Amino acid sequence: MQTPSLTLSHLDADARPRMVNVGGKAATQRMAHAQARVRFPPEVATQLRDARFVLPKGAVLSVAHIAGVMGAKATSQLIPLCHPLALQRCDIVIDMDGDCAVIDCTVGCHGTTGVEMEALTGASIAALTLYDMCKALSHAIVIEEVRLISKQGGKSDLELPA
Repeated sequence: MQTPSLTLSHLDADARPRMVNVGGKAATQRMAHAQARVRFPPEVATQLRDARFVLPKGAVLSVAHIAGVMGAKATSQLIPLCHPLALQRCDIVIDMDGDCAVIDCTVGCHGTTGVEMEALTGASIAALTLYDMCKALSHAIVIEEVRLISKQGGKSDLELPA
C-alpha cells in the first residue's frame, strides 16, 4: 500500500521551514476552541476547594486565567512559524470536574489565517500555570491532554468528537 504524499505548508520546495504567505488570502472571521485537562491528586483537589482556590502564591484560577490569555496573545513569539495575530477575543473558562480542572480556551479574530495554535497555547499556558501555582501541594499533578475541540473560518470548519 502506497503512503499518500503530504504537502506541508510550512516547508518550501527544498524542505526548508518557512512562514506561510497568507497575504493573498481573504480575511474571514476565525474561531478556535481548545481544551486542556489537569488532574490533581484527590487530596490536592480537596485542599484547593477548601481554600477556595486561593493559595499562598495567589488566586489560582484567576492567575491561570490571565496566564492563558497572555499565552494566546504571545503564540507567535513562542511558536516560530506562527503569524502574529490581533486577537479580538480570548475567553478562558476553568471548571473543576471531580479531581480534574477542565480549561476551555476560545479565541477569535478577523484575519487570513486560523487561530487554532492560539487556542491550544492559551489552554496549555493556563494548564502549566495551574501546575506551577499548585506544585507546592504535590508534584503528582498531571496535565493529561491538550486538544483542539473545534475551529471555524478559513477553508473548512471542524468539530472533533469528545
